[in-house]
Amino acid sequence: MTDEINKAADDAAAAVHDAAVETGALVTTAAEETTDATQEAGTSFKDGATNFAKQAADKARDLASDGKARAGDALDEVSRLMGTAADTVDQKLGENYGQYARSAADGIASFSESLKAKEIDDLVADVQGFVRKSPAVAIGIAAALGFVVARLVKAGMDGGEAKADEAKSGPDDSVDA
Repeated sequence: MTDEINKAADDAAAAVHDAAVETGALVTTAAEETTDATQEAGTSFKDGATNFAKQAADKARDLASDGKARAGDALDEVSRLMGTAADTVDQKLGENYGQYARSAADGIASFSESLKAKEIDDLVADVQGFVRKSPAVAIGIAAALGFVVARLVKAGMDGGEAKADEAKSGPDDSVDA
């Protein structure tokens, strides 16, 4: 009977050993699969982020190109208007003052053409160089532009409120007797 107990104990010990080895192999396989899945997820996330960044950069470049074209057109219009106004200034104030207006119009037209001729990357490089060279002036310009934008937004909001108030009250219902 002792032999049977020893044999059963040996069998149990062997079964426990085999189960431990099999469990270890399963844990190792699961760990490897988890590592692979984590690496794939990381790679997928990295690829997605890179793709998103590229799309955002492309969209920003498209918007900047559109803005550059609009700014060039607006500057051309300002130049044309100043050139037209120079003739009126000639008549009312004299040719010297008209020449100042023409000179300003020519300067604006020249700036417009140089703006249209440059690529977005060149413009960004120019702005970065200007900011590095004259940070105080750049901060002043940024503050002035911020002030102008804030005023434009506030004016737009005030105009919208006035229209809303007018729509709520409707036409004047008072009757004069």
